[in-house]
Amino acid sequence: MPILTSTLIFAAATAFAAQDSTSAGFLEWMDRIAQKQLDQREAKIASVRDANQARARQAEARAKILQLIGGLPDYAGPLKAQTHGAPLDGGDYTIERVTFESLPDFLVTGNLFIPKKPGKHPAILFPLGHWDQGKPAAQHMAGNLAAKGFVVLAYDPIGQGERQQAFDARANRSLIGGSTEQHFMAGANAILIGQSFARYRIWDAKRGIDYLVSRPEVDAERIGVTGCSGGGTVTTYISALDPRVKVSAPACYMNSFRLVFTGPVGDSEQSPLDFISSGLDETDYVELFAPKPWLISSTELDFFTPAGAKIVYEEAKRWYNLFGAEDKIKWVVGPGGHGTPEKVREEIYGWMMKWLNVPGSNKDAKVRMYPDHQLWVMPKGQVAGKSREIYEVIRDEMNAKKVANADLQGYLKKWIYQPEETSPTLHYQYEGPAGNITKATLIVQTMREPSPQFKQLAAEGPTALVTPRGLPVPGTPNLSGDWIANTRSWLIGRNLPAMRAKDILRAVDELEKKGAKQITVVASDVPGIWALLAAAVDPRITELQIERTPYSVRASFDSPMHRNLHDVVMPGFALLGDYRDLVAMIQPSRKVVWKDPTDWMRNVVPLTDPLYTYSTYSH
Repeated sequence: MPILTSTLIFAAATAFAAQDSTSAGFLEWMDRIAQKQLDQREAKIASVRDANQARARQAEARAKILQLIGGLPDYAGPLKAQTHGAPLDGGDYTIERVTFESLPDFLVTGNLFIPKKPGKHPAILFPLGHWDQGKPAAQHMAGNLAAKGFVVLAYDPIGQGERQQAFDARANRSLIGGSTEQHFMAGANAILIGQSFARYRIWDAKRGIDYLVSRPEVDAERIGVTGCSGGGTVTTYISALDPRVKVSAPACYMNSFRLVFTGPVGDSEQSPLDFISSGLDETDYVELFAPKPWLISSTELDFFTPAGAKIVYEEAKRWYNLFGAEDKIKWVVGPGGHGTPEKVREEIYGWMMKWLNVPGSNKDAKVRMYPDHQLWVMPKGQVAGKSREIYEVIRDEMNAKKVANADLQGYLKKWIYQPEETSPTLHYQYEGPAGNITKATLIVQTMREPSPQFKQLAAEGPTALVTPRGLPVPGTPNLSGDWIANTRSWLIGRNLPAMRAKDILRAVDELEKKGAKQITVVASDVPGIWALLAAAVDPRITELQIERTPYSVRASFDSPMHRNLHDVVMPGFALLGDYRDLVAMIQPSRKVVWKDPTDWMRNVVPLTDPLYTYSTYSH
């Protein structure tokens, strides 16, 4: 019998040039989609010609943003605010160490800077960027603002400072790693229930304003917000969504997805589902705030480049002109890299002083700086044991929102068979007869080179391998794995696990062309989930063999840690069902072999369900 060995790099018939399926080529393919969607948004914004049309767009954008993040929590419980220990002396101001509840039993730790002058003062909410030490990183700017007459609340974000997630007292640190990794853990789970981690960050900020206006020292009609990097992100969000904010000054964050999409795509709170595909860009937040005063700050060497910030500023300037408020939008660029150099700090001070009516000098001054541990609220510098963790909050949301009698197969088909004007090329290799075959095996791989398993199975009969789009990727040693490709795909309204399942079915198409009526798909680890998705919607896969694959997506909600969860994230999937439900779509008419099922840390889990089989080992 003649044997054919071939490697086919093919694409669906199309009038457009397909892109290479490697991670770099896949990024180009996605960017084409993103730029087209941004073109459509730009045309819509250009059609807004007066303030009335602008207000209509504001209402539309606000509703869309709230929808995309999953709404804000429906909670109006008490803050249960407390001050801990004696105030620290900053000279012209004092620093109180405070806690309040963002959600029930979910503590926020902060430093409250209070001018010593009597009377009510304007207040500044100061969310922090991705500095692991949290609120102490704000004390120079917060101290300067307090010395100039502002009450300032600098608070720890989730996963930073005294709010470490998966904190291990033995190591005195999070088991997950740094702040961004902790955000990724929560971010993946949030998307699985149709939310964005941003909603929890925004809610912390909203409750921070609630706390500020509850203080007798604060004039509730004069509230500003500023922060850098991740703090600039939260500044942007809360300013756009909370009408109590009167002045906004986000630093080292604002950029257009025109440039950010292929560059420093932000972490979980910075990349809401369907954001670009819904006709939005970061400028929409500024335009929601108009005509109130908004200062954009950049630095010359930032990875959030001045070129991207300029796109935001130029569009926002035209928008503010519609309201006759040209003087209330400003952009400043300081020297150096990511951060707030003196020039930027002074611009922020001056902006807040101007619009919140505080006289004096905006010059940056030396202030008393306390070591981190003296700014701690908790005796040991952590809320662990006294506060719920974010994974528990999200798990409770999942349990409260599960959908009964969900059409899970219809949901999968919607994502897997999503139309594509162009498809990335598919890496597919086949070894066996040229045609007239009845049985074949398809191996799903993350690398392009034939594996030993492929060579072994090819010696036994017709065998193919498929490497789905966007693979291989460079080494990703962190728990979050290949988060960036998944993030980019959901920004443009796509889903990478579903696209990879579709690529498996494109390889099945090729085997069917050769006459195969019985097709076995083999995969291990996370690719086993992509294969399971494909088999659940396509009966041409007559047998599925998966090994050391996570057995349950809902199990990922039972721990603050998971590995490579982004590679299976589908929005809202955990509300509709679990992987055992997908198996039920295949059985009993087709065969499923599931060997050595694992949890989300790659540990084999002993389960009593007869579906699962286990290896035995001996020496």
